[in-house]
Amino acid sequence: MPWLSLPSLPDAMEFWTVISLIVYGAIILLGLPSNALALYVFYYRAKAHLTPNLIYMINLCFSDLVFILFLPLKMLDLGKVGRTMPEFLCALYNLIHFGTIYASICFLTAVSVGRFLGAVYPIQYQVYKKPCYSCLVSLAIWCLVGFHGILIFVLENTGSISLRLFASNGSSCYSNLTQAQLALLAPVRLELSMVLFFLPLTITLFCYVACIRVLVGSHLQVRKKHRAVRVAAATLSVFVLCFGPYNISHVVGFIKMEDVWWRSITLLLSACNAFLDPLVFYFLSTAMDDGLAKVWGSLKVKCSSIQLKIASSHRK
Repeated sequence: MPWLSLPSLPDAMEFWTVISLIVYGAIILLGLPSNALALYVFYYRAKAHLTPNLIYMINLCFSDLVFILFLPLKMLDLGKVGRTMPEFLCALYNLIHFGTIYASICFLTAVSVGRFLGAVYPIQYQVYKKPCYSCLVSLAIWCLVGFHGILIFVLENTGSISLRLFASNGSSCYSNLTQAQLALLAPVRLELSMVLFFLPLTITLFCYVACIRVLVGSHLQVRKKHRAVRVAAATLSVFVLCFGPYNISHVVGFIKMEDVWWRSITLLLSACNAFLDPLVFYFLSTAMDDGLAKVWGSLKVKCSSIQLKIASSHRK
């Protein structure tokens, strides 16, 4: 029957493009103000008292903001406004897009390690709980992520022109890869997923399980114990739901040696991390609770002073 016939491939691709544009647009609308507010709160708190977790979350927030600010390039590429993305711009966008995704994973892991050390080894951790050490860890994370991005460009430019991953092919940037390109890229994707996702996931899972075991057996208030469980649930949910499918596509793609069709769906899920992270911020730190209250209080004071000045000027 005609009404039961499946849509043609071009129609399905056009429908998926519309869905992708809607999702990316929603991420920008939700993620930009929420991350900007979170960054302001963390900066406000850092001026009063800088802690390792604040340093990691400032980096995490900065990573998400950079990711969001470059999303319009992806939307233009998907919408085919005029022409395909130039080769150099495609390379730059992918370096930032995928680099910030893995940077977010690493900074979430760094927070979990800090909480583990603070809960399990509280006395010993005080010796190393210094902002300078956290800054060095943050620098190491950015260098690690940057190294993997540079590695892709080095591999690409050492091969022939037919292996260029970011060359214009009349389609979207970094898509419709040939078998020769996949043979070059699939092992790199697998290494990325193992080093920058599955290893951090294992560390994060271990840290939060250990933290919960210690806190459950402690004499802390029930409210604080519940908070620890929420921390673990929020962080691990982001790991599994946002980053898991995308990195599993790397493993499946390497085994089958193909660019799996559902990878584009997993990319949308990983992009959603940019506006979900502020929710994780709320669970991760009491600084977000107190910081929002203090920022809101300072804004009310400023607004009141402005209203008084306006009222006094009218009286004159």
